[in-house]
Amino acid sequence: MIKNRLVKSSLTDFDPNLEADVLVIGGGPAGTWAAWSAANSGAKVVLVDKGYCGTSGSTAPAGNGVWYIPPNPEAREAAMASREALGGFLANRDWMARVLDLTYANVNLLAQWGYPFPNDDENKPYRRSLQGPDYMRLMRKQVKKAGVKILDHSPALQLLVDKNKAIGGAIGINRQSGNKWIVRSPSVIIATGGCAFLSKALGCNVLTGDGYLMAAEAGAQMSGMEFSNAYGISPAFSSVTKTLFYRWATFTYEDGTPIPGAGSQHGRSVIAKTLLSQPVYAILDQATPEMRVSMRLAQPNFFLPFDRAGIDPFTQRFPVTLRLEGTVRGTGRIRIVDQTCATSVTGLYAAGDAATRELICGGFTGGGSYNAAWAISSGFWAGESAAEYALRLGNGVNNRQLEAVGEAVFNAGSDRTFNTDEIIQATQAEVFPYDRNYFRTNEGLSASLDRLNHLWQEIRNNQIADENILKAREAAAMVATARWMYNSAIARQETRGMHKHLDYPELDPNQQHYLVSGGLDQVWVKPEPVVKKAKVGVGV
Repeated sequence: MIKNRLVKSSLTDFDPNLEADVLVIGGGPAGTWAAWSAANSGAKVVLVDKGYCGTSGSTAPAGNGVWYIPPNPEAREAAMASREALGGFLANRDWMARVLDLTYANVNLLAQWGYPFPNDDENKPYRRSLQGPDYMRLMRKQVKKAGVKILDHSPALQLLVDKNKAIGGAIGINRQSGNKWIVRSPSVIIATGGCAFLSKALGCNVLTGDGYLMAAEAGAQMSGMEFSNAYGISPAFSSVTKTLFYRWATFTYEDGTPIPGAGSQHGRSVIAKTLLSQPVYAILDQATPEMRVSMRLAQPNFFLPFDRAGIDPFTQRFPVTLRLEGTVRGTGRIRIVDQTCATSVTGLYAAGDAATRELICGGFTGGGSYNAAWAISSGFWAGESAAEYALRLGNGVNNRQLEAVGEAVFNAGSDRTFNTDEIIQATQAEVFPYDRNYFRTNEGLSASLDRLNHLWQEIRNNQIADENILKAREAAAMVATARWMYNSAIARQETRGMHKHLDYPELDPNQQHYLVSGGLDQVWVKPEPVVKKAKVGVGV
């Protein structure tokens, strides 16, 4: 029996009604690696995806670098040391070594499965990048081959728990039929990606923090949510936020004068400051003719917007902007408590962009590379561990009485209504502006939090104006994510990693710790020491 809180008027009867050992929520690289790993550990697995598994999310439409380092001690040491200072010395060497080991093994496994890795100039396989369409098509194929049941276009809405608050599955909706689905499962892996606040960054509009909200409603914690203000350079007329090729760009003012410092290591800050008062233009004029050919072959989708607009980016200037990618390229997310990628909730695991990436890159990361390696590794570990946990419980575990947790949108306390679009737009108004999120101050963060707290109360106390439950839950997730972000940002009174606090512009050695956060109606934040070794069963 399940006590169900879904709004009856907007959804029809349960369909399908499934049981599994492991339920994976999310069908990107982390979700598919988790599903494959769980199935190969002997578990019965169901995977649900908000879109079509293999094509939705930030990885599928893009080229991705991979943190793939052969097992050479000097090369591994250089790889781990290269980004420690940039991330504010919050990374954990033990976790980094584990990720390097497993990523190397699993990328080689992709080659065995038939991924078409190219050869380098020495005619050796080059395995440091993956083309999203080929990669995710192969992962879907392998997941199905392993016996995983996939529910496409079927976002989860609420987690199920038993009387002891242990996980029992999830409830969701099929976007095409409008039918509810329910999967009873003693273990659930959240692999729903990050939150980009519907900024239109490439592949990110399905990434609205849904998994964070569900996990928090079940009692999970967040970590590093202050490291959530990642912005990607994009043509002003495009959603493509792939930034590698801007290394060969000259950035200029509208009159064509180069912008000092815009092409440096800290160039994104310079661009953001300039955009506060005037347009910024770019031209990829530093790429040689030979490089231009290679660049088009390496990332063809980068050039599609230019081709459609009739612009040659190598010879013509074009306007650029910065699009918020939030926790997609940020590092803070759901806190995991041990090497199994378990959360603090019994039976709940997190992987990929849903799980904190501070463990391997601290407070800063870019696109691909660490991100891709973390998705591969954390997904594999979460799947293996969730399967082991579920199978240990034995038969009959899915016969428990369960209850759907999470009241945002479902249990409003009045007859008044709120407009979902207005909630989303009001949230974006607090997180998009560079002078509020990229360059942070106590005054700006506090003012935003006052408005975000008001938005949360609107959601909690009123009914939705329409019957689009999914959109309303997305709005609630974005508001919740923004509140964890800004409460954590206020608590970190320094500048570290991607967190730039204008009131505290220097790194403070006394704040070399993680910030764990949680709560919904009342958000809390507390420091937690950086643990040097990843131990099973203790906080990291």
